[in-house]
Amino acid sequence: MRVVLATVLCIAIPVATSAADSGYKIAYDGGSVPDVTVGTRLKLYMNSNKIQLVSDKTVVSIPPSTVTEISYGQDVHRRVGTAIAVGYFTLGLGGLIALTKSKKHFVGLTWINGDQKGGFVMQCDKNNYRGVLTGLEGVTGKKAVDSVKN
Repeated sequence: MRVVLATVLCIAIPVATSAADSGYKIAYDGGSVPDVTVGTRLKLYMNSNKIQLVSDKTVVSIPPSTVTEISYGQDVHRRVGTAIAVGYFTLGLGGLIALTKSKKHFVGLTWINGDQKGGFVMQCDKNNYRGVLTGLEGVTGKKAVDSVKN
């Protein structure tokens, strides 16, 4: 009986905690959201009625029908600083690290709600930026624009 109870609890607790929080962890990178500074960690929640940025309290709530544009971009750079630090101790490994690249994924959102215009850019994790884009496209009906310049 104990084994059965332990097995049920081991399955039920992770399922319940993962189902309770369906938001995305993002970092605010700038825009017109009041009282939020660059680098602030927020949670992004989306449903058919609203798009919310939440920290300790709701920071902003945007009706999906007011969104005018969704944009996506990347910042790619070489890991020169890390390569120099590692190369100080081991020259070969530092050279290999200098060849690697780091990517940051940014998603932008603009909206017009009556006479109020707004927008912001968020930095998303490499594991969830596709989910953020797909979710925003789904609730707004807008297609994301790739802001990478060729």
